[in-house]
Amino acid sequence: MKPGRQNAILEIIAERDIETQHQLLLALAERGVKSTQATLSRDIKDMRLIKELGPNGNYRYVAAGRSEPDGTEQRLKTIFKESVVSYDVAQNLFIIRTLPGLAPAACSAIDGMDIQGLVGTLAGDDTAFLAMRDNEAAQTFYHEIELLF
Repeated sequence: MKPGRQNAILEIIAERDIETQHQLLLALAERGVKSTQATLSRDIKDMRLIKELGPNGNYRYVAAGRSEPDGTEQRLKTIFKESVVSYDVAQNLFIIRTLPGLAPAACSAIDGMDIQGLVGTLAGDDTAFLAMRDNEAAQTFYHEIELLF
């Protein structure tokens, strides 16, 4: 059900400009896909849909593009340069210390990247924990970060 609904959402936003969740709900209903506003809101978040300014001057939903490896590297450099104070690895956890208040922003940016072995992130105020699939993935990520700097 969920994959079919999300595929329908992608088709709809590719075919026409959708400015609101209500418009998207109506478009789904036209295709015979039933959904609630709460489910649609979760789908939008899960699919990382964003609003961008369309050619007609109105905002519309679009699928956020995944970064290429070079883009990921540049984003990591920017995040670390602007917010990270230190980082370390402890078994399968990668720990990042940031300036006060910036750990959530760092985690949000990292969540949007395609980092191999990353299971999830957890942010406090100035500390972020990245759960890696295993110790090896954490060490590999640590070495990649070292190479960036």
